[in-house]
Amino acid sequence: MTIVNESHHEEFILLGFADLPWLELPLFIILLITYPLALMGNIAIILVSKLDPRLHSPMYFFLTNLSFLDMCYTTSIVPQMLFNLGSSTKTISYIGCIIQLYIFHIMGGTECLLLAIMSFDRYVAICRPLHYTLIMNQRTCILLVSIMWMTGVIFAFSEATLTLQLPLCGVNKLDHLLCEIPVLIKTACGEKEANELALSVVCIFILAVPLCLILASYASIGRAVFKIKSSEGRKKAFGTCSSHLIVVSLFYGPAISMYLQPSSSITRDQPKFMALFYAVMTPTLNPFIYTLRNKDVKGALGNLVRNICKRK
Repeated sequence: MTIVNESHHEEFILLGFADLPWLELPLFIILLITYPLALMGNIAIILVSKLDPRLHSPMYFFLTNLSFLDMCYTTSIVPQMLFNLGSSTKTISYIGCIIQLYIFHIMGGTECLLLAIMSFDRYVAICRPLHYTLIMNQRTCILLVSIMWMTGVIFAFSEATLTLQLPLCGVNKLDHLLCEIPVLIKTACGEKEANELALSVVCIFILAVPLCLILASYASIGRAVFKIKSSEGRKKAFGTCSSHLIVVSLFYGPAISMYLQPSSSITRDQPKFMALFYAVMTPTLNPFIYTLRNKDVKGALGNLVRNICKRK
């Protein structure tokens, strides 16, 4: 199956917020601030997780993967957005669109699975503390992450490649800020019911199933926490999970409204705002959520800054 669609143009015009031109400058400024913050924050998380021996545990191994995913996720779209918002040219080449489509959906699908794995890690840590090191050993963690990446890649390649086979019939305008599967399906002409059905099935496995696993994990965690007699113990157990719960809410909320909500109930600009939120704001906020609510990360980050200052 060939990837290149014979009816495509050399480039796509990304309409973005063409009907709201006053929004472009504020959005450009916000992206110009949040993108470097997202990169610096996630790089800091990766560095402290690797350099501080106290953070060499499954939880921070998964957190390192999350930070790497977030960097790739936001980098796949923000530079192009900044270029389009800062100039009168609102285009992306066809090859650029294909690359963005694959990277964006690989990272998005993989992050859905990673958040489920992280909730399972918290479940084992709180509900099976005596067996934690036995269950979440290095081999298991590497195996879980390998399966996660492989599944994310298979999802993205299968669904994106299937979408790229749809005829565009000369249409080169996308009513969006980036190249995303639902938008390309909507723009295409001809029979596309099979693509819509395939997207729905894939989204159930990539979004709904991991979310159900997360909810089941935290239901068990909640029961275990309420059985802890000391208030200090309950507070500590809740503290280890609260950051992850916030991140899950920030990511899954917009993603579900975009991919699982009936298309008839989605407004014209809703996909654009949702994409901005789960692909820009969430990667920017994640490092701060994990840093501000985690004493170990704050301590490791403080040590890293002090070491850098001493060397200078």
